[in-house]
Amino acid sequence: MSIDLFRDKGVSLDKQRFTWKDLVQKPISKLNDDAFTRVRIILMNGIESEANRFSHACSRMNKDLQLPLAKIRRVEQHQQTLVNWLLGADHSPLETTIGFEQVAIEVTAAVAQKEPDPYLAQVYRYGLLEDFDHMYRYSALMDRLEGKDANSILQGYTDIVPGRPTMFEHRDPSDELREAYDREKAEMLSKFHALTIMAGENQTHDYYMTIGPMFSDPTARQLYAEIASIEEQHVTQYESIIDPNESWLEKWMMHEANEVYNYYSCMTFETNPRIKAIWERFLEYELGQLHAVMELFKKTERRDPAEILDQKLPSPIEYKSQREFVREVLREEVNLRVKGDEFVGLNEESRATIQYRDYMNSEGCPTEIVTSGYVWKPGTELANLENFNMKQ
Repeated sequence: MSIDLFRDKGVSLDKQRFTWKDLVQKPISKLNDDAFTRVRIILMNGIESEANRFSHACSRMNKDLQLPLAKIRRVEQHQQTLVNWLLGADHSPLETTIGFEQVAIEVTAAVAQKEPDPYLAQVYRYGLLEDFDHMYRYSALMDRLEGKDANSILQGYTDIVPGRPTMFEHRDPSDELREAYDREKAEMLSKFHALTIMAGENQTHDYYMTIGPMFSDPTARQLYAEIASIEEQHVTQYESIIDPNESWLEKWMMHEANEVYNYYSCMTFETNPRIKAIWERFLEYELGQLHAVMELFKKTERRDPAEILDQKLPSPIEYKSQREFVREVLREEVNLRVKGDEFVGLNEESRATIQYRDYMNSEGCPTEIVTSGYVWKPGTELANLENFNMKQ
């Protein structure tokens, strides 16, 4: 199935409706559904959250767009609710956290390999190794607080080993901004990638900021605080690669087109027929929303959407294990660092970053404390202790 962004008009806005029962559907099975079904749910929750975040910001700056923004935003908020509620209450906050990090690793790795701009591909590979390390730290916390193996959530698709150590990821804001793509030269796929990864990272940050204070364990509270700080850095990094010279309507149209692309990708790879039907339904909704914004774009800016959008969607995001690619990046680039908007060697960081990091870590680093003596093995540390006692 291919999508023509100009001919496929989807469901018109007046037919995009929900009931309360429709909004809250049966959750997925934590253990029986494929891990990538959970990955897609978490990512699409972030994509819809970004749609609402952008819509509110745009509304505050554009009086004439407030009503059309409000109409589409109502639907987007309901779409986000339906998607987010597909995660069941049997997921503990830590298990959901593991799911968030699997999204960051697998989706960023898939994007990095398809990104046509070499500099942007490097940006994604750089961020990937930091999220990879977060997975390892949270897996140690899960083992020690809940006695669970993170692999029960990851289902063997993603490695649990250290990446670029989180204690070295703390940087001065002047080293967090990257070069933006050129809105007139960048491929549509590059714009989709930037919006997708920024949305996922922003939702991850917001999730950690919400649940971090709910833990009673002091190390867990500090761990979430430290990694939430890095996720904020990641949002800063990824939003900086988006050309700020795009008009508000141009950005709105790209958001809607990116949502079409992401639902199309989810639909293509989904293995659960019930969830696949939801992706198909929302793909049609997003096409309807895109065409409403395209009409506004033509009427307001008197420009042709074809200046911004390609007729055909790129090939979908590949939802599959990216283990071999991640291992290769880990081997080749774990010692890479950044200075300003450039990628540099291990000993070339700015004085501002070193001073900032030294002070933040001066009373101990939670990500180091939680993994002290921890090496992931199947079955958790409790299983290892049981084996040890049996030998005694």
